[in-house]
Amino acid sequence: MSPALGTNAATSTSTSTSTNTNTNTNGVARTLGGTTTGTAAPTGTTRTTTTTTTTGTSTRARSLPAPVRSPEPPPGAPRRPRSPASFRRAVRRLPSLLLRGAVKSAAVVALLLLWESAPRLNLVDRTFLPPFSEVVGAWWDLAADGRLADHTGASLARSFSGFGLAVAVAVPLGLLIGWYRPVADLLGPLLEVFRNTAALALLPVFVLLLGIGETSKISIVVYACTWPILLNTISAVRNVDPTLLRLARSMDLSAPRLFQKVILPSSVPVMFTGIRLAGAASILVLVAAEMIGAKAGLGYLINSSQYNFAIPQMYAGILTISAIGVAFNQVLVTVERRLSSWRVPAAG
Repeated sequence: MSPALGTNAATSTSTSTSTNTNTNTNGVARTLGGTTTGTAAPTGTTRTTTTTTTTGTSTRARSLPAPVRSPEPPPGAPRRPRSPASFRRAVRRLPSLLLRGAVKSAAVVALLLLWESAPRLNLVDRTFLPPFSEVVGAWWDLAADGRLADHTGASLARSFSGFGLAVAVAVPLGLLIGWYRPVADLLGPLLEVFRNTAALALLPVFVLLLGIGETSKISIVVYACTWPILLNTISAVRNVDPTLLRLARSMDLSAPRLFQKVILPSSVPVMFTGIRLAGAASILVLVAAEMIGAKAGLGYLINSSQYNFAIPQMYAGILTISAIGVAFNQVLVTVERRLSSWRVPAAG
């Protein structure tokens, strides 16, 4: 080999361009002006930047680790137990929760203590107002022999049937009257006549027309529950925020979509106010109806206990009605919160 040939081979070796590609599966290599640059894609677990220089044979590589997220558990996997920090927070909140519960129940406990102590201290005649412990004992006796369950089941069947029919009739009718002005003008005078007539005043009429069976009792409940639901639904539709209506109309929404997306959700809070009033009326009116021509029900139990001078049983029936009313109201409040979860609670 001649010296000139060896020199040329060494020169070509030292000046040769080496290309090194060290990227992930989505990397792209570009060679611009003798320099090779590796570019990593944004996806993946590791970003690799590779720089290769044409002068010399050295190669520099730098790897930048991407942030790694903890994998989410599959839908069927069991959840991890709570951390000690969350458990300590729950323990710290326990005294405040107990204090809040004690404040809310203080008035009820005070009333029960007064009820128990007043007859025993001869402040009232215990014949007509027995102590609360005797009423609880009478309630337990009624529950043990099955009479309380029979009377409660009969009353709940009538009350829920009338209440459900009233909701099914009054809510669509209220939405229709509140949304369409011609329907309101047509039915307005008729509604004004019947809304001012008490349900119990029409009880003899229902009994004469429908008899003393179940039909008259359910019908009087329907009549009593219809008006709170109907009037509150009409008011809710007519008092929707005008700003929301203008914004919805500016988006070129059709009338059915406007009613579905704006009118109906905005009417839920006021509408449920009427539904809760109707729930209380369904129980109160039914008790009065059961006192006339009924053979079962809480109203019949209270009335027959009064005639037989079983005063503790009478108060036991009254307490049962109160407990049912409170439970029914809480169910309606829960349903209202679920349907109006879009509302932002007021500050403070």
